[in-house]
Amino acid sequence: MAEFLRIRRGRIGPADVGLPTGPGARRTPGLRREELAALAGVSVDYYTRIEQGRETAPSEAVLGALARALRLTADEHAHLLGLADQVAGRTPRRRPVDPRPAGPGLRLLLESVRPSPAYVLDEVNDVLAANPEGLALLPGLSDWPPGRRNTIRYTFLHPAARTLFTDWDRVARNSVAHLHTAELTAPEQTAALIAELSAVSSEFAALWRRHEVWVKRAGETAFRHPVIGPITLANEVLRSAGDSQRMLIYQAPPGTAEHDALVLLAMTTEDVGTP
Repeated sequence: MAEFLRIRRGRIGPADVGLPTGPGARRTPGLRREELAALAGVSVDYYTRIEQGRETAPSEAVLGALARALRLTADEHAHLLGLADQVAGRTPRRRPVDPRPAGPGLRLLLESVRPSPAYVLDEVNDVLAANPEGLALLPGLSDWPPGRRNTIRYTFLHPAARTLFTDWDRVARNSVAHLHTAELTAPEQTAALIAELSAVSSEFAALWRRHEVWVKRAGETAFRHPVIGPITLANEVLRSAGDSQRMLIYQAPPGTAEHDALVLLAMTTEDVGTP
């Protein structure tokens, strides 16, 4: 929590919140502690204790004031509250989840959306199930054993990912930002994946230290696919109520060149083993 606040304070400048920068160069980027404390309506000493890890139970009101002063997004604010629960030893707002296989209903839905590539993912993006087009959209993913199939691992460790994703940097950044949201709900899985990727990818380690947080939602992803060529697909994320599993679907409107490309992908795909 202290590290998260320090990093976020360093990313908000005085001009961003209507404060004068003052004469002379500032020794560190971002707001000073006293500036943030004033914006949040708390004493400098109290905020300093929080940032130094000496205050382990700040109230939700104080955390809300800090979130507003730091201009945190809703995802980042929720993450801060979760970190505070963890530090204080409180019951987390969301219970940690246990990994389990994708249910039969979600597996049936994977078939129903074909030829749209689709996956059932857990909190840390382990691929619990995928339809054939989903495996084919990420070349080489099916070569990994089911227990290794993870879209974040694929992004950083599989050599095909660098050329597959047109904007690899954005995909990588989004992947790490999402993984931060899983720290509190799947701590053991998250810690293991962080340790693995940090040990072999300096890019992952650098992104992880940025403490960016957001939840993956709908958007677009551009690919340079070795079979169907350049293609941009809309993606939709569907969550089951009260469930940690979610479905990621890449799709294109019928009658478009992109949809025709997905049909071609389906025609060239064998039903290789799904997890």
